[in-house]
Amino acid sequence: MGLPALEFSDCCLDSPHFRETLKSHEAELDKTNKFIKELIKDGKSLIVALKNLSTAKRKFADSLNEFKFQCIGDAETDDEMCIARSLQEFATVLRNLEDERIRMIENASEVLITPLEKFRKEQIGAAKEAKKKYDKETEKYCGILEKHLNLSSKKKETQLQEADSQVDIVRQHFYEVSLEYVFKVQEVQERKMFEFVEPLLAFLQGLFTFYHHGYELAKDFGDFKTQLTISIQNTRNRFEGTRSEVESLMKKMKENPLEHKTISPYTMEGYLYVQEKRHFGTSWVKHYCTYQRDSKQITMVPFDQKSGGKGGEDESVTLKSCTRRKTDSIEKRFCFDVEAVDRPGVITMQALSEEDRRLWMEAMDGREPVYNSNKDSQSEGTAQLDSIGFSIIKKCIHAVETRGINEQGLYRIVGVNSRVQKLLSVLMDPKTASETETDICAEWEIKTITSALKTYLRMLPGPLMMYQFQRSFIKAAKLENQETRVSEIHSLVHRLPEKNRQMLQLLMNHLANVANNHKQNLMTVANLGVVFGPTLLRPQEETVAAIMDIKFQNIVIEILIENHEKIFNTVPDVPLTNAQLHLLRKKSSDSKPPSCSERPLTLFHAVQSTEKQEQRNSIINSSLESVSSNANSILNSSSSLQPNMNCSDPDLDVVKPTRPNSLPPNPSPTSPLSPSWPMFSAPSSPMPTSSTSSDSSPVRPEEAVHGDSSTPFRKAKALYACKAEHDSELSFTAGTVFDNVHPSQEPGWLEGTLNGKTGLIPENYVEFL
Repeated sequence: MGLPALEFSDCCLDSPHFRETLKSHEAELDKTNKFIKELIKDGKSLIVALKNLSTAKRKFADSLNEFKFQCIGDAETDDEMCIARSLQEFATVLRNLEDERIRMIENASEVLITPLEKFRKEQIGAAKEAKKKYDKETEKYCGILEKHLNLSSKKKETQLQEADSQVDIVRQHFYEVSLEYVFKVQEVQERKMFEFVEPLLAFLQGLFTFYHHGYELAKDFGDFKTQLTISIQNTRNRFEGTRSEVESLMKKMKENPLEHKTISPYTMEGYLYVQEKRHFGTSWVKHYCTYQRDSKQITMVPFDQKSGGKGGEDESVTLKSCTRRKTDSIEKRFCFDVEAVDRPGVITMQALSEEDRRLWMEAMDGREPVYNSNKDSQSEGTAQLDSIGFSIIKKCIHAVETRGINEQGLYRIVGVNSRVQKLLSVLMDPKTASETETDICAEWEIKTITSALKTYLRMLPGPLMMYQFQRSFIKAAKLENQETRVSEIHSLVHRLPEKNRQMLQLLMNHLANVANNHKQNLMTVANLGVVFGPTLLRPQEETVAAIMDIKFQNIVIEILIENHEKIFNTVPDVPLTNAQLHLLRKKSSDSKPPSCSERPLTLFHAVQSTEKQEQRNSIINSSLESVSSNANSILNSSSSLQPNMNCSDPDLDVVKPTRPNSLPPNPSPTSPLSPSWPMFSAPSSPMPTSSTSSDSSPVRPEEAVHGDSSTPFRKAKALYACKAEHDSELSFTAGTVFDNVHPSQEPGWLEGTLNGKTGLIPENYVEFL
């Protein structure tokens, strides 16, 4: 029910009903006034709270922006880079949102607080002033009227007329004041309908603008949010695999820590207590010591794990002799004495145990360093890349693609181990191999077949993509440009042995078919990378750092699956020979000789029978038909440069092979792509036609690799300088002559003697004399 209207005609009568109606209007104005006062107070509190909220969010955004993710390893995946960048993206969104909030807060005072205060002061305040004046005139009129009515009728007529006239004037003035008051009250009541509500609407509009800006920011953020969600899921999937690998390594280290020691550049290292003489006697100070056998350098770093810091300066001495201390000659156990060339007196050291002392003594006596090479976690088994091996893989793939291509979790869900081993024993048995030549029986579950395929690949003597190429594949996956990654991996795949590449092609074609059905089997390319990365590209040395690189192994498999047609069906660009690279390179002042740290991989092939070798040669020749013109031009230019091959120019770019920890078979010397000049390079570069006679030509590769029965050890001269990176390698300059040079068991390396020291020499750095 609304307020009754105030009629101007009632002002003259001034009836009780008029007064009651007027009071109801006045009460409404008082209520409106109090409400506006509270609203202004709450609005100011809201603005302060919004400012505090904005300040807190800005501080939160600054904290996000300042934090930088530090990932394990020397490179990050695209997913990790996306996640690392996410905090800065979050901070940018929050800052943009708070900028709009500040604009809204600044406008709030102008569009809400100021208009409300103005309405309350100017309109409601004016109505209150009019009420005061109305009440005052009412009191004055009523007083004069009562006084006038009390006049005696016996007064003179002139006095009575004067009193009547005065009363009329006061009545007229009261009537005018009453009309003005009623007008003001009704005006304020009408004004509040728009002057009070309009500021609230403007404030809400500012809020809507702020929220709309947030909506627009959310739309702009949508693409990155989708990408980030995928990256988080991929990283979580990789974490699960990495965590299980690290946990497995931790358990192995707990069971037998000595068997999984990391290969160290030092002959021996560890904590020793060194006896030091003080003014008040002697004390035993804990040091972390390292010993290098070649240089006989002992480095002692005072360090205590409890304090967490170094206790003094490092000290290095050259070993002269090392003697075991007898138990009865000193109160301490596990002690031995060390004499140094450049320090007088004897240094007494205490090992941590009898076994630890024995290892230190062996190392310092000049014996070979004790290394516990990490063994492959998988059994050697009898798995080979032979006809039976290819048959097993093809049967498994056929069974999967015909019976279980749409099974969810394909290759991720593992089969029962006993069933898997039983299936493998059936497939690998030569006696029963012919009976299962066509298909695997339907009694075998798909998860058993997929597990058998993965297990067979892990049972190979080495990973399918080979230990010596593992670092190069990882390095390629760490490249920033996707096209460069694919190109580098393309080149590396074609440096694999033929059978390895054929098996890898067979597998990648199959995995591409699996990925094409990912809507049914839920196995995307990323999921398949997680499953097959550690199987096909596992490192030889099992360390935490290697496990952290599993994510890059997965990326390599993803690239192989996504680009399998290009990688396996096309030949990569034929690289220029070393001579052509030397001819095309512009010499500059900053040019330097090839370093042993620059270790591009070369291709080595197992020794094959004549029949298999001829088949291998025909395959290579057919694969190079598409680039025959380029190859011919390279051959011609290489022939012209042949006389300079044996020079010692340090600017000549020579490929130095990577020396893997495993020992694969010797390289094939009969490949048609082997160079005619005497070096053990990979058969990946074209073979120039030798123009010299057999009498004057250098030693043939066959003789160099296998040796002459009458002269198994030969002299050789260095063509280029090389600095050793490992204890087992020799450092030398161009022109150095080596004695007793003969093939090493490590592919791409020779073994020779220099100044009484025997070590490894890159085979393509020397020529035989």
